[in-house]
Order: sequence, then C-alpha cells, then structure tokens
Amino acid sequence: MILEKVSEFMEKRKPIFEDWKHTFYLWRKTKLATVGTIIVLIFVVVAIIGPLFVPYDPIVQNMKDRLQPPSFQHFFGTDQFGRDIFSRVISGAMIEVEIIIIVSMISGGIGLILGVLAGYFGGVVDEVLMRTTDMFLAFPGLILAMAFAAMLGPSLINTIIAISLVGWTVFARLARAEAMKVKNQPYIESIKALGAGKTRIISLHVTPMCISPVLVQLTLRMGTVILTAASLGFLGLGVRPPLPEWGAMVSDGRSFLVEQWWISTFPGIAIAIVVLGFNLLGDGLRDIMDPRLRR
Repeated sequence: MILEKVSEFMEKRKPIFEDWKHTFYLWRKTKLATVGTIIVLIFVVVAIIGPLFVPYDPIVQNMKDRLQPPSFQHFFGTDQFGRDIFSRVISGAMIEVEIIIIVSMISGGIGLILGVLAGYFGGVVDEVLMRTTDMFLAFPGLILAMAFAAMLGPSLINTIIAISLVGWTVFARLARAEAMKVKNQPYIESIKALGAGKTRIISLHVTPMCISPVLVQLTLRMGTVILTAASLGFLGLGVRPPLPEWGAMVSDGRSFLVEQWWISTFPGIAIAIVVLGFNLLGDGLRDIMDPRLRR
C-alpha cells in the first residue's frame, strides 16, 4: 500500500523532475551561468560565515597600526584609522547581501504588482501607472537615488529605500508586457467563462506567468544594486560610518590612493568580482529561459 502511494506520487511528479533535470542540464552547458553561480555562492557563503572568522574587529580603531601595507598580519593592510581592511571587506559582504535581498524584494514586488495591474486592466489604470513609471525613468537612476538618499539622510535603511524607489520601474514595464500577452490567452477566456473573478485570475493565473522574466531581470539588476549602493556610500549618502560598506571604504582611500593604494583597491576589487558574478548569472539565466535553447 505504501509502495503504491509512493509510486503514484513519483509518477505525478515525474514531469516536474524531468523539467528540473533539463534545467540543470542547460545550466551545466551554459558556462556563463556556471561561473556566475559559483561567484555568487562564494559571495553568499563569505557573507554568512565570514564575519565569524575575521581576525580583527572591523570597527575598532587602532592608530598604532594605521596605514600598514598588506602583510601576513594584515592581509589587505590597514586604513587611516588602523582598521584591518580584510576584516572590513569580509564583514561588509553581509551588508551588501542585506541591501541586495531587501531591495530586490521591495523593488521587484512593487514593479510586479503595478506592472500586472497595468497590463491586465489597461485603459486609465495603464495610463496612470505607466506615465508614473515614465516620470521615474525620465531621470538617471543614480541621480534620482542620490536625491532620495539626500532627502532621507545617510543610513542603511534609507539607502535601501532610495534604491528601491528607483529600481521598480524596469520590473513594472516587464511585468506589464508579460501580463498583456497572458490576459489574451485562450485559457484565461475559459477561466472567465467559468465565472472566476478578476482578483482570482490576476493572483492565480496572470501574476505567476509574469514572475519568471521578473526574476531573471532581478538577477541581472543585482549587480546594479551593488553599484548604486557603493556609489551612494562613496558620495557619503549611503551607509553611515563606521559600518564597513564597500563603497564607503573605497571613498575612505581617496586621499591615500597614490601611496596607500590598498585602502581603496581591495574593496573595489570585491565590488567588481561580485557585480561580474551577478551579471554572468543573469546572462546565463536569460539564455536558459530562452525557448529556442530549451528546445
């Protein structure tokens, strides 16, 4: 009896397993996705467990060891306050992860909801939401994020809010285009004929079909989120010192760039590697989601 139920369960789930198997096969064949995934996984693991093993407190100052070059005692050297840069880079990874996750959830959620509503209802709703989107797109993203950050004040929470208020527009337009295609499908008409309401259709049938392209775009935009957060930190509008945010660390080394190059170089390298990883992962996911490749 138990074996029959297990067999029946596996038989029902066989198409899902086959799809995952095919996706994994495409992932292995897509070198961009493989390399990007490895970089991102290393970044996440370092962010989670790295702060537990850093050799020095990333915040405590030690003026006796200020501006020390890279050595076995300080792998990445020290800054103008004697803080170990290696410890600060590793600890700063968690701040970047927090920014990426929260910004992606907020901006992706806002963009998905507004885009689906605009694409499904059309008419006045579409005009109002899309013209609002166009207003945000009329300004460069970084400039608009700077304006919001300056208005709200420098802090981690305000940095997340500022970037989220700027980043939702791309997802809204993408979700709108997908919703407009989905709402005209025959199965949506059949669901309407069965008496399903608009709320049920949007939540259970239209929105799920719009999530996949939004997720791919989210992955592509994660690198941009890091760059925007680093830019705000570099300009003094992001995370407040002494928190080890990578952009602020690059800014700290501006006055010492010629002789004490390590202060800005190592945080800058960390930003470049992580952004490259997310870009490769996003490009790889886009290739995997391509129906022509899947065939």
